[in-house]
Amino acid sequence: MKFSDGYWMVREGMHPMHPAEAYDIWSTDDAMTVYAPTAPIAVRGDTLNRPVITVTYSSPMPDVIRVRIEHHQGALEPGPSFALHGAERIPVQVVLDDATGVLTSGGLSVRVHRGPQWRVDFVADGRVLTSSLHKGIGVVDADDGAHYVHEQLSLGVGEYVYGLGERFGAFVKNGQTVDVWNADGGTSSEQAYKNVPFYLTTGGYGVFVNQPELVSFEVGSEITSRTQFSVQGQALEYFVIHGPEPKEILRRYTALTGRPAAVPRWSHGLWMSTSFTTDYDEKTVNEFVQGMADREVPLSVVHFDCFWMRELNWCDFEWDPRTFPDPEGMLARLKERGLKVCLWINPYVAQRSPLFAEGAAKGYLVRRPDGSVWQWDRWQAGMGVVDFTNPEATAWFVGHLDRLLAMGVDAFKTDFGERIPTDVVWHDGSDPERMHNYYAHLYNKAVFDLLTERRGPGEAVVFARSATAGGQQFPVHWGGDCWSTYEAMAESLRGGLSLSMSGFGYWSHDIGGFEGTPDPSVFKRWTAFGLLSSHSRLHGSDSYRVPWAFDDEAVEITRRFTRLKLTLMPYLARIADEAHTDGLPMMRPMVLEFPHDRGAATVDTQYMLGDSLLVAPVFSADGTVEYYVPEGTWTHLETGAQVSGPRWIREQHALDSLPLMVRPGTVVAIGARDDVPDYDYADGVLLRVVEPADGVLTEVVVPRGGACADQSAARFTVQRSGGGVRVTAQGAPGTWGVAVVLAGRPWPATWAASGQQDLAVVAPD
Repeated sequence: MKFSDGYWMVREGMHPMHPAEAYDIWSTDDAMTVYAPTAPIAVRGDTLNRPVITVTYSSPMPDVIRVRIEHHQGALEPGPSFALHGAERIPVQVVLDDATGVLTSGGLSVRVHRGPQWRVDFVADGRVLTSSLHKGIGVVDADDGAHYVHEQLSLGVGEYVYGLGERFGAFVKNGQTVDVWNADGGTSSEQAYKNVPFYLTTGGYGVFVNQPELVSFEVGSEITSRTQFSVQGQALEYFVIHGPEPKEILRRYTALTGRPAAVPRWSHGLWMSTSFTTDYDEKTVNEFVQGMADREVPLSVVHFDCFWMRELNWCDFEWDPRTFPDPEGMLARLKERGLKVCLWINPYVAQRSPLFAEGAAKGYLVRRPDGSVWQWDRWQAGMGVVDFTNPEATAWFVGHLDRLLAMGVDAFKTDFGERIPTDVVWHDGSDPERMHNYYAHLYNKAVFDLLTERRGPGEAVVFARSATAGGQQFPVHWGGDCWSTYEAMAESLRGGLSLSMSGFGYWSHDIGGFEGTPDPSVFKRWTAFGLLSSHSRLHGSDSYRVPWAFDDEAVEITRRFTRLKLTLMPYLARIADEAHTDGLPMMRPMVLEFPHDRGAATVDTQYMLGDSLLVAPVFSADGTVEYYVPEGTWTHLETGAQVSGPRWIREQHALDSLPLMVRPGTVVAIGARDDVPDYDYADGVLLRVVEPADGVLTEVVVPRGGACADQSAARFTVQRSGGGVRVTAQGAPGTWGVAVVLAGRPWPATWAASGQQDLAVVAPD
């Protein structure tokens, strides 16, 4: 929300007040509080009839500073609030003198100036990261009776802003107005399914606004040298998170809001959907599964979309007997094939569903202020919304899912959760405005917790569309309803990259696009992109996405990239574990891996898959692709072709190809199997060592077994010395090999037998 009219004027109907000075600064061992009147106090009489803004600084963990701005402290906050991890406050160092008040947590300090004009600096490593300057803080009365609080933090020259959840527009947020408000708006507008009030910048810090309601961000779009964020109410709370590197910012942010759960290894395999409004039944599903097997396309998960239930009954959690007369038998037969099963659900109950009357009678559906059930006819006729603030309603909802798990279902696609009304009363008295975004968190948590309880930690996975801050704890999330075009493919990637800079570790999208039927070339290009993503799902709206629906080449490409991904599982499993343990995304914007390369700062048409692989999807019918490589000699994983950076590369690729480049000086672990995603990755693993630097020691972790985030792992150290490479193994079970590319020359693979701990590889003659 904008409050100013240009730089000098105030918008009509707005009456802002700003701290004029830090009149008084008080401290304890865990906080520093500043009392800031809205006009200078020169004599005692100036203390009368004068608003005072209270700003309190504290810290929940080292290198993170909490800022709470309050006008009237007596205002009620009925909740909900983000569930934060760690301590409410930790001891900090506070130093007060005649000039400043300084609070320090770890390597981050906040410095409040006592001078005649408001100024607050956040300082680390002897450098000011960002500042709250004159008129940066504001409390605003509006003519319509609303009251707002805002903060503005300075932006340096050339400083870029990223994050704010899933955003499908420009990856760099400078110049944008972003309202953090979940909406079911597709992928082609400023609306988003996953809104997160968190951003990070190239200035070495991140900012998390600890408000679940609508937060309005003006990123250099009201004052070009500042990022403003505002909420309606009497208080605003935010955290400044020091890096200085963006990876460290994400580590600290996810330590505060929750790390992504570990996901099962099988979830990284190929998911095949029935699609949405297509005509499907048990026979169709069996034909699809057999069709994949006949064409030797490894399949891991079968997803049943909405019409596994009878039309107009969503959700009643009952299989439609006309199309699926024997669900238990069907599920058992799919299990015999080694397949997992996912079912579509949403948190709404249609009026025709037998559960509607039960939910309404027991108070399980959200109500209007007059006590009636909130209903409308959009999506499902007369539908109500499950009230997840009611523990009994939550138990009722997941109890029906539990029946499906007992049948053999493995996962749920938790669709919807964005169109949550605000003219309602929640069971626990939550503020409807704050519940709008937070509802998705409660919905996904309820389902994820059930899966964890029944399947065990590390075996739970959902396919979620809506989320907000903290929602990364309940993976996986996919990009929502996109069109079946190259442009939609690119906007989906932008949404995923933006989400990854907001603490989300795993991400997927609809291969081929959702709305419409893709041109065969779009499907083939999207397939390569999709199978080089964290999670890979074939899904559409009114047309099937099985590859033979397009042509034989689409089948070959699907088979090739599915098998390629499965051979990469030793590498992918490691970076998946990093998402869980460190909060680092599997799919990483270039700036996350190369924060000091200005050429990487704005790139949003490619990504790093982990720390070693650069993926540049092809977004053109003729196969032309432009991609950026940072410094060094990069080697194509499959062809061995090399390019050197830093520079932009322009190439043309056939439909079965795309730039898939290995970062110089890294090691990619290649698995021995290409038929399943969960196997003993260390047994028969090939370490592909690419352009190692002389004398540099590289440690390589290869997870073991089919379980996720298994504590046991094979560990290798790789070191080049002159013309040779020495590899030492610890915990490797069977054979393992080493293949080296040095100075553009590939060496033949050298293999070690089981139990051999040390292997010297010498350059061939």
